[in-house]
Amino acid sequence: MNSARLWGHAAFVRWLNATCCNNFMAKGTSLYNNLCRIMAESLNAVVVSVEYRLVPEVCFPEQFHDALRATKHFLQPDVLAEYSVDPNRIAISGDSAGGNLAAAVCQQLSQDEHLTIRPKLQALIYPVLQAFDFNTPSYQQNMNMPVLPRYVMISYWIDYFNGNYDLAHSLLINNHTALDVGQAHSFRGRLNWTSLLPSSFKKNYKPVIQTTGEAEIIQQIPALLDVRAVPLLAENETLRLQPKTYILTCENDVLRDDGVMYAKRLENAGVEVTLDHFQDCFHGCMIFTIWPTDFSAGVQTRNSYIKWLDENL
Repeated sequence: MNSARLWGHAAFVRWLNATCCNNFMAKGTSLYNNLCRIMAESLNAVVVSVEYRLVPEVCFPEQFHDALRATKHFLQPDVLAEYSVDPNRIAISGDSAGGNLAAAVCQQLSQDEHLTIRPKLQALIYPVLQAFDFNTPSYQQNMNMPVLPRYVMISYWIDYFNGNYDLAHSLLINNHTALDVGQAHSFRGRLNWTSLLPSSFKKNYKPVIQTTGEAEIIQQIPALLDVRAVPLLAENETLRLQPKTYILTCENDVLRDDGVMYAKRLENAGVEVTLDHFQDCFHGCMIFTIWPTDFSAGVQTRNSYIKWLDENL
């Protein structure tokens, strides 16, 4: 029987939609269609691409609800049978914003006592996993790195939460998680990059922890600490329930440390994790495999990702 995976559309598609440029939107869709086609052919698998609603039509938590509903529908025995899917060989996956949704949905599914069919694997490609600390070493190192500089990533979070752009600078300097912001206190130990990152990633960067901050930011945007939006902050009890995991990260990416820290937290919780790090690659590279953006980085990461799925699914 065929295997199946669920693919949350990446932030690249969401970004293109936000431009309101139909030509670029069509190109982005073509890139993802190409990736899904190659995956289906390479893995002899059913690939389900979840078309969740986008900003500005809806904001969090609607994207999460869309992805969860679609996934739970597909996991029904009669639906799997319709597509000749082996219920024991299902993976949930996504890249960038899709990786955020994949991780959040996987956490939610793991806590659903009524679910009879569960994913065997999750595969996260340069995922967005936290909005707690915008000064991790990768955020500091790649703050001005195309295609995702730090200020752009912060603006995407603000869009996702329907927040106020006036808060961007405060978020950038971590005022929302300062030591005097009580709502953030219990989460600090779950995102301590000084203990979660190896020295090769920490390099010589220093933590940015404000003594006095702005608690009203969390009051205005409580989703900043909602694990459905920031799955890296989940409790250890939830992490222990996660399936075998693949996480791909790129050196030239502000989100690199999100993935590395999640891999470490999952590993500490007893989950089998493969961290696949690419030293010379950049955020979003996997979809750039069609001329004129047929980058070797895209082919390299895509092949490694598909190889892991083929060996484990």
